[in-house]
Amino acid sequence: MSASVASPTTPAAASRSFEQIVELERKYLLTTYNRYPVVLTRGKGVFLYDIEGKKYLDFVSGLGVNALGHAHPRIVKTIRDQAARLLHVSNLYYHEYQGPLAEKLCALSGLDRAFFQNSGTEAIEGSIKLARLAGHRAGGEAKCRLVALEGSYHGRTFGALSLTGQDKHRKGFEPLLDDVTFVKQNDAEALRAAVSDNTCAIVLEPIFGEGGIYECTPEFLRACRSLADRHKAALIFDEIQCGLGRTGTIFAFQTFGVTPDIVAIAKPIAAGLPLGAFIAKEEFASAISPGQHGTTFGGGPLACRVALEFLAIIEDEKLLDNVKKVGAYLHDQLQTIVDKNPNAVAVRGRGFIQGIQLEIPARPIVDGGLAEGVLFNSTQDTVVRFLPPFLMEEKHVDKGIRVLKKLLGKKRQKAA
Repeated sequence: MSASVASPTTPAAASRSFEQIVELERKYLLTTYNRYPVVLTRGKGVFLYDIEGKKYLDFVSGLGVNALGHAHPRIVKTIRDQAARLLHVSNLYYHEYQGPLAEKLCALSGLDRAFFQNSGTEAIEGSIKLARLAGHRAGGEAKCRLVALEGSYHGRTFGALSLTGQDKHRKGFEPLLDDVTFVKQNDAEALRAAVSDNTCAIVLEPIFGEGGIYECTPEFLRACRSLADRHKAALIFDEIQCGLGRTGTIFAFQTFGVTPDIVAIAKPIAAGLPLGAFIAKEEFASAISPGQHGTTFGGGPLACRVALEFLAIIEDEKLLDNVKKVGAYLHDQLQTIVDKNPNAVAVRGRGFIQGIQLEIPARPIVDGGLAEGVLFNSTQDTVVRFLPPFLMEEKHVDKGIRVLKKLLGKKRQKAA
């Protein structure tokens, strides 16, 4: 190794300054992210700490990934133990944890078979591949069309991007799949017009995440279920952000009372390790055969064992009850802001997936929160999104609300 290049594990690398870290990324990484000006180095519970030692209350959870907060002792112990035993074997061989995790997810969802991948967008890709196979089996090659929702977000690979109903994400990557029809969320009449015998799948998020925290109504979801049944199409729910406890039930579809044929999950399932999955009813799962889909890394022993521990912690610590209780408190506090502040106009969502709609740009509020030691997130330009860890308590909500009120107050004075 050259004397001028430090190993990432050396003290020299560990002691790089904020400016050095930023410059290194600026020089060598693709410029795809507009990062916030902070270098985070460690976390504990609902708090993160930067390179200077400053403490931040986390309402972002790594975009919904860190549902157990940071450095949960049971997760740390599980990772250490499994890393010393076995990290990877590929899917050429069995290991101890993939079967039990699939069994657990099927039992929790009421569906029949699971497939493990590395991310949410891969789970969407696998879901639509499965729906295509089942569609061809049921109605021939013409049964291949997909119906998705305007304003939705499903990921950045070509299939997932083809289903994403936002031009800003699709622009520059066309042509995408040309057999996708978009309808407005909660417009049952438009949905009925779009679905036909050539439809192989209806794909939707029960709650839009990146799209601004908009919920599908139970009536619309029931219409989706009825049309999918009538036309022998798969009803696919993307619960990558809203699933696995964030609404107060393990799956968001259990909150709404409509069961899909296939559900895609990811984000918190392996407590920060890359893991995604789709779970399907046997009617659709049986359409695929060996060699038609696969993954090198998906469902490895480390990620699957951690995922089993994640689900056990959710149950043991009764975190779904906390999501419901503290989520209701968060909603009430946000509604109080809407009632009293002209810059805030609506609160949407439930549990620990909520958003407050503003009359002003949200990014300055997020920047101000960072300065105040609170991590907020903005989406759709005018929405502050809340995806806190499931461990968050009412006292933490109070701190976040105080900061949000302060920032909105400042903004109102400047606008006056």
